[in-house]
Amino acid sequence: MSPELTVLTLAALLQVVQFLLYAVPANRALGPGYTMSARDREPSRPLGLRTARLGRAFGNHFEGLVLFTVAVLVTELSAQNSPFTALCAWTYLAARVLYVPAYALGWRPGRSLIWGLGFLATLLMLVAALL
Repeated sequence: MSPELTVLTLAALLQVVQFLLYAVPANRALGPGYTMSARDREPSRPLGLRTARLGRAFGNHFEGLVLFTVAVLVTELSAQNSPFTALCAWTYLAARVLYVPAYALGWRPGRSLIWGLGFLATLLMLVAALL
């Protein structure tokens, strides 16, 4: 497996970890009556600050993962893999791992800088595939 595909697999597993980091405390806070419902209404109890942040970080990774997946697929299918694209992939993953505590703990401006690093790594992978 190429480094880019390895990182994509690890990024997908990170998404699973992020789901658990969010879902367990959210289920405790909201209770099974709400979490097992159709969620047609807002919850009667709010999430804690950190749990809400973990939920937003989880959703943000879905958004970033879509573009990163495109970058990996374009790199793979065009046979444009290189040490540079592998470095970009690992940089993306490192940034996404760091982003979770950065968001959960409210690091400013660190959270945005970490997000930007992951986005830049993805963008550079896409550009590298065109060259």
